[in-house]
Amino acid sequence: MPASDHARYSRFLAVTNFSNFTVTRTAKGEMVLLSPKIKAPIAWNQLVLSWNAKPVPGTFVRVEARAIQHGHTTKFFSWGQWSPDDKTFSRYSITNQKDADGDVRADTLALNQLADKVQIRLTLGGTNGASLPLKFLGLSFCNTQIKPEILPPNRAAWGKKISVVERSQQSYPGGGGWCSPTSLSMALAHWGSVSNRADWNLDAPEVAAGAADHGFKFLTGNWSYNTAFAGTLDGMRAYVTRFSDISEIEDFIAAGIPVIISARYDLLQDGRADDFSGHLTICRGFTENGDLIINDPWTDLKVESVRHIYKRENIRRAWATSHNAVYLVYPENSKLPADRFGHW
Repeated sequence: MPASDHARYSRFLAVTNFSNFTVTRTAKGEMVLLSPKIKAPIAWNQLVLSWNAKPVPGTFVRVEARAIQHGHTTKFFSWGQWSPDDKTFSRYSITNQKDADGDVRADTLALNQLADKVQIRLTLGGTNGASLPLKFLGLSFCNTQIKPEILPPNRAAWGKKISVVERSQQSYPGGGGWCSPTSLSMALAHWGSVSNRADWNLDAPEVAAGAADHGFKFLTGNWSYNTAFAGTLDGMRAYVTRFSDISEIEDFIAAGIPVIISARYDLLQDGRADDFSGHLTICRGFTENGDLIINDPWTDLKVESVRHIYKRENIRRAWATSHNAVYLVYPENSKLPADRFGHW
């Protein structure tokens, strides 16, 4: 990979074969998978984990990671307990994990110092000895101390518009906090239409129920839990990663793949009142001059449409507040754009 700020800012690792994880059993019969110590592709101070699994009812996974920092090993930090059905086993993240090394902010392990390695621990269990069949584990590393330069745009995406159904979270009872599941439902509906898969075309309430995190104050805002829900769908891949520039969103739009981005609502459009909460929207294309065509779920349909045009510079500023986090959601057999910097 190029030795550039873009490759040193963010890198992504995917695990689909867990055979080199050490397997033990707890007294309760739960299966514990412990990874080797993984040399990270970059020095990192933030880690987001994603996982996809077959939705076997009555099963769960507890997801943990610890960092190795120049010989110092942190405790195992937890992403909580995730279950595909949230019935027999509740789905929740864990608060109050902060110590001298760092903290988990729902879906993101944030360290106080750079680390160079990581170790993952997965605890799998369920009723009657069942366990959750994992398909995929994604590790998104980020060094937030680096500020990548702006890349030249991919003009092949300019003027391209992907057909994505428009849905407003405000049109659903109780949908006030549903920006993430509503954006995700739009992406899934797109792929359901393109692939003639009715089982992928799920409306926002079903996605919100499948992504609910009972340990997080923003019940449906956990990045990892949203992509984990999408990853339960047969043939679907979904994970969180970080890009370094809008040019990479253009790469995906040019390839026909919409991208869900995490960007502060108030910064997306000039004149909005300050609102420091995170927000999820879906990019479905670009105008002829390179501004972004966004389906924004926080839309009052009595006033405007879900489809918005947001200025390129506004997107860059608003998106930077999440360190350029995105959800990538696509069928497993999709042809992805060239990965210039190891970001997917």
